[in-house]
Amino acid sequence: MSKRILLLLFIFTAFAADAQKLKKKDRQLLANLQQHVQFLADDKLEGRRTGTAGEKLAAEYISQQFKKLGLSPRGSEGYLQPFEVNEGKQLNAGTSLTFDGEKLEIHKDYFPLSYSPNLTLEAAPSIALQEPGMPWFFDLKTLLEENAGNPHFDLHSNISNSVKKVKERGGTAVFLYNSSDYPDGLKFDGRDRAEILPIPLIYLTKQAVQKYLADPSATLDIKLSVDIGVKKRSGINVVGYQDNGASTTIVIGAHYDHLGFGEDGNSRETAKNLIHNGADDNASGTAALMELARLVKSQKLRNNNYLFIAFSGEELGLYGSKYFTGSPTINLSSVNFMINLDMVGRLNDSSKLLTVGGYGTSPFWGELYQQSRKKKLYNDGLTFRFDSSGTGPSDHTSFYLKDIPVLFYFTGLHSDYHKPSDDYEKINFMGTLNVVKHVMSVLEAADKKGDKLAFTKTREAQTTTSARFSVTLGIMPDYTFSGQGVRADGVSDNRPAQKAGIKAGDIILSIGDHKVTSMETYMQALGKFKKGDKTTVTYQRGSETLSTTVEF
Repeated sequence: MSKRILLLLFIFTAFAADAQKLKKKDRQLLANLQQHVQFLADDKLEGRRTGTAGEKLAAEYISQQFKKLGLSPRGSEGYLQPFEVNEGKQLNAGTSLTFDGEKLEIHKDYFPLSYSPNLTLEAAPSIALQEPGMPWFFDLKTLLEENAGNPHFDLHSNISNSVKKVKERGGTAVFLYNSSDYPDGLKFDGRDRAEILPIPLIYLTKQAVQKYLADPSATLDIKLSVDIGVKKRSGINVVGYQDNGASTTIVIGAHYDHLGFGEDGNSRETAKNLIHNGADDNASGTAALMELARLVKSQKLRNNNYLFIAFSGEELGLYGSKYFTGSPTINLSSVNFMINLDMVGRLNDSSKLLTVGGYGTSPFWGELYQQSRKKKLYNDGLTFRFDSSGTGPSDHTSFYLKDIPVLFYFTGLHSDYHKPSDDYEKINFMGTLNVVKHVMSVLEAADKKGDKLAFTKTREAQTTTSARFSVTLGIMPDYTFSGQGVRADGVSDNRPAQKAGIKAGDIILSIGDHKVTSMETYMQALGKFKKGDKTTVTYQRGSETLSTTVEF
């Protein structure tokens, strides 16, 4: 018998003992939470990555639960609300390169840079000559050596400007290579949204250079085809509605997508091709969402309507919730508040610490959590850590940015976060039950209040990143933006961007001499500055291109 089966048997026995101490309705709640998480975190769903068959299986399951509860469908297609995820660019199968009739292998021998145009050409250039009507060859060695240690050197901008000059002088393509020992960091980056160059830019690896460019006086018979396309996939929100005929609606949400096999580069596991089941992140929150829907139906809370949303695309940058708030299936002005449940399955049995985010987004939250005696919220020993911010790396952010009060419930990070080891048997179901009952007591108190909650703007938390830089602009980037530059979804009070006049909706195009073409180049640009530095930020507002001075 495997260790995992033995562990599951032990857990089942422990649960059975605990369940006997519970009231009948709590035993039902506990059993349902176990059932939901077990299904969503099963290997057959292959990690519920957005746009996969596993995500669709999860969406079908959630839809069935909503239907069974008697919730009305409130997506754009029944319970479902499909949306598109623009992942940037991809190299299509039509991309090819041959030298003297020999086909080069993409990525191993060469790759186009993502800002190359699509075209086909045939030519027979001399490697050492730079002639009009022919491709030109450039070694990055001198450029890299001359700028070693220069913190303001921007290789991509330098290359782009050089390619434009080659075009002016009649060159038809540029082949880059690097014979130095200095790394250049060049790759095909599908998320780079730099301006498309007038002629193709092809990088040759050291292996290809040794094989094909060994004799600089030689002439090469070149056939090149560049075929770069848009890389897209679709996600699905699942939306159910309890219409009580009220003037206000409470939104309760949780994301159900996870990392799949880690294909999007967001896994913390070094081994490849392992299923990330995401039992805590966020099968636990999705299970809690479905059980809250059941409890709301059974307790007949009537002073608000209730919208239950299982979001997808959260792990990619809040795609599902941002799409919903941009294309809502109800009137957003009627939304009373939004509750978000993300990773509520690992309550510590000793501390029983539950983080409550969004605490500062309405005065009502402070009043509610300070109530005592009969009006006191359900806690069963829970202790609370309050975070006033209405923003953070989860779906409540999309609602806060629409001036809607939010609450965010979270039982904390752990060593299995974004790893394949985030599995069913590690969930603290009794803890999740207590979180659900606590949130239900919040909904009951809000239902008794009757009035729509006042919204309060809070400080905006900065999203975490592994990039190393000591300064920030103080914007919240829009990760779903597919245009050139980085769009500010929000701007923090009293931070450099706001002080310089930058507003939500502005698109950052450059910081100092560094062009911003993606989140990666944005973070690289910030890494060039330290506290106290001043620089010029160029940004787009509507059809205008503006500049301002920023002090970090």
